[in-house]
Amino acid sequence: MNPALANSVRTALILLAFTLLGTAMLAYTFQLTRDIIAASEEREKLALISQVLPPTLFDNDILTDTIKLPPTEALGTIEPSLVYRATLHGQPAALVFEAVAPDGYAGRIYLLVAVKANGELAGVRVVSHNETPGLGDYIDIAKSPWIRVFEGKSLANVRPNGWKVKKDGGDFPYVSGATITPRAVIKAVHGVLMYFEKEGGPLFARPAAWQEQHK
Repeated sequence: MNPALANSVRTALILLAFTLLGTAMLAYTFQLTRDIIAASEEREKLALISQVLPPTLFDNDILTDTIKLPPTEALGTIEPSLVYRATLHGQPAALVFEAVAPDGYAGRIYLLVAVKANGELAGVRVVSHNETPGLGDYIDIAKSPWIRVFEGKSLANVRPNGWKVKKDGGDFPYVSGATITPRAVIKAVHGVLMYFEKEGGPLFARPAAWQEQHK
């Protein structure tokens, strides 16, 4: 074999060996850490859900009792989203929705909204957003209690035109000079309640996504 060709083949074989070794090490590491990562993600999800729905209000495995919803205008979603079902002693207790306020000042604001079976909001949290630091700070529970203004509110105890900031004639407080962000969040939460009023009962009656996958 030509010496130059033999050298090229040897180099290629060495590179192939390193590639295979690297791939095998990555696969081995993934197998070792997969369960740890999954458990960590579940703990984070449960911690976030516990912020909007007190653990005393449900006794089921809420992380597996889920339903995948198609993109839904009322929830502001453009991709499938999950709704987590909470039950207590086998009875419907609440639904926790993944929802989106699409019209934030700097884009989409991702929310977790818990609605009790009686239609009352248990809690709302902002999961992520790109709002301007300072103007958007007060929707973040770590920086402001404003987001807790929704707790206990429902379609029954807030007038239809009340789902706006006070500046627009509604019932909700806001920070002067920063109305776009609360407008978007209030509108999104109202949308979730409207959706719950129409679809809440049927959602409690449907098989869970896990059950559908394991039929």
